[in-house]
Amino acid sequence: MKQTLSVLVEDEAGVLSRIAGLFARRGFNIESLAVGHAERPGISRLTMVVAGDDRVIEQMTKQLLKLVNVLKVRNLSHIPSVERELMLLKVAASRDNRSKVLELVNIFRTKVVDVAEGALTLEVVGDPGKLLALEQVLEPFGILEIVRTGKISLERASGINTEFLKVSALQKRVPT
Repeated sequence: MKQTLSVLVEDEAGVLSRIAGLFARRGFNIESLAVGHAERPGISRLTMVVAGDDRVIEQMTKQLLKLVNVLKVRNLSHIPSVERELMLLKVAASRDNRSKVLELVNIFRTKVVDVAEGALTLEVVGDPGKLLALEQVLEPFGILEIVRTGKISLERASGINTEFLKVSALQKRVPT
């Protein structure tokens, strides 16, 4: 099971390598990693996606908290949170199919950031499922290059679980 950890750390040289080393020594892979400044000066937030059940993640959390520059670790996997990723995608777009590609990317609220003779470079922001869906839709045209940020995530201040709301809405529509 993939889980999302939010880790607050002091901005110190070597913090990221110590965290990565901790995971590597225990044979765990970090599937996604995004790092940036947090709400206070001198503090950064790491958002990591790692594979493991609740017991393994609890163990990793305890190990992370033992590191000197780690201030707080939060597992966002089981609480309402907002998740986003950014993807830049270069897709083949000839004169013959360019309008079809543009039609499709508009559905995903994608922004065209570069236009060339045989390609379009697109910027899309959204939850990881949206990005994957866009990749699948554009695959037949020929994806030339892709770069993605890691997932970033924050706990929802409202406490509302939008995934629960989506499932509830679907259940109300489907007759039983």
